[in-house]
Amino acid sequence: MKKTLSILLVLIFISITSFSQQNFLLKVSGDVLIPQTLTLENLHLFPKIEVNFIDKVGNKHVYGGYSIQSILTKAGATMGTNLRGKNLSKYVIAKCADGYKVLFSLAELDSNFTDRVVIIADEMDGKVLPKEKGPLRIIVPDEKKPARSCFQLVELIVKTDND
Repeated sequence: MKKTLSILLVLIFISITSFSQQNFLLKVSGDVLIPQTLTLENLHLFPKIEVNFIDKVGNKHVYGGYSIQSILTKAGATMGTNLRGKNLSKYVIAKCADGYKVLFSLAELDSNFTDRVVIIADEMDGKVLPKEKGPLRIIVPDEKKPARSCFQLVELIVKTDND
């Protein structure tokens, strides 16, 4: 009886996890031309990128995901040759499921300004992110503190400084 109950609980957990990931949506909103609501399947249409990352305890990992620049470009955020003058005051707030937020200037996400590629990861070391870290997380390679490599990403909000 205990074995049957254990198997049933495992199957329920797998079903709930699978269902929640299937219904997951990443929103891209704010100062963009084409607001986006992306499923995990939509993200797979972007080229996959891998980056190396050292976590806060010093462990090395390889994360797989999608360039945040390409996702913002698809939404019509000001990137590339248009990112100049007043547009350099534009920024992105990455919002996580628990309310944690981090900020990036658009310039630090644009390959015209930096060689660092910030990704929205869905894999770590070749496996799907664990539930407490995913289904998506931002990975910012080469920062001394991994505080902006936030977990459970749900929205990217593009804003403009109006001062």
